[in-house]
Amino acid sequence: MPANVRLQTSYTITPEKYCFQLSIHSIMTKQLIKLFPPASEQVDIKGLYLAHNIHLLGSCESPFVYANFLSSLDGRIALEDSVEGNTFVPKHLTSASDFGLFMELHAQADCLITHGGYLRALSQGRLGNILQIKDLELMAWRHDHGLKAQPAVIIASASLDFPMHESLLNTSQPVYIATGKNADPERVDYWQQQGFTVLFTGAEQLVQGAALVHELGKLGYRSIYLIAGPQMLDTMIQEHQLSRLYLTITHQLLGGKDFRTLLTGSVLGQEGNLSLEGLYLEQNPAPEAGQFFMQFSAKSENETIDTN
Repeated sequence: MPANVRLQTSYTITPEKYCFQLSIHSIMTKQLIKLFPPASEQVDIKGLYLAHNIHLLGSCESPFVYANFLSSLDGRIALEDSVEGNTFVPKHLTSASDFGLFMELHAQADCLITHGGYLRALSQGRLGNILQIKDLELMAWRHDHGLKAQPAVIIASASLDFPMHESLLNTSQPVYIATGKNADPERVDYWQQQGFTVLFTGAEQLVQGAALVHELGKLGYRSIYLIAGPQMLDTMIQEHQLSRLYLTITHQLLGGKDFRTLLTGSVLGQEGNLSLEGLYLEQNPAPEAGQFFMQFSAKSENETIDTN
């Protein structure tokens, strides 16, 4: 799912991923086969993730942090253009089903965590804008469940070198910039002069997961959706902050010598152990590929999460 957004500073996605009509959620009528738990039960894809009620699972003291990625069978979430130096998601890897579920997760968030690389790509027209919910049904869902019209946006950046997208200036969304304590003071001052709150959530220049989640909890955010890619996922897992991982695996072998995968950091130990909470199969006739939709609990081995 996009940047899912499945995003990273060096990670970009083709705009076609986000060119679905605003009514895409209303036309999601397919049924999935629920494989776990229990097996062989058919469920509607529309509303599948909304039923998880993520907005109710966290608290200010312990926010619920969730991430979402799309991967091929051979573990690629993006390929790299060796000439241009940019990464991209091939159009055939994406699907309306995956994007629809991505937006259902988006709709349940108090705040989104993205990064400066996404803002740069967005300003250059290399990515579509997924910072706001535009689907009328999902907007109504947020209203009916007591959520604000749009989630807050947190922009994680070590360099603080990115343009602010106009959509964030034209909405009532709160916007925060997260960086490390050793960030360039001139860039910090620039953003503060523009009226943005800068959160210092890292010992050096990089943002650290535990510090960021702690600050967001203090601000009153309970459900935090990561759309910031592998680097942010890595720090959240390393620091035991991730509550749930949503993963779509499309039934395709992508190949390619230069690619990106879910994580790019150091080798994980027990903190990398996940517990399967849900598994669904979407069967598509050839030449389209089917896909698995999966949910994993990631916070602790003693914590169980209801996805029924």
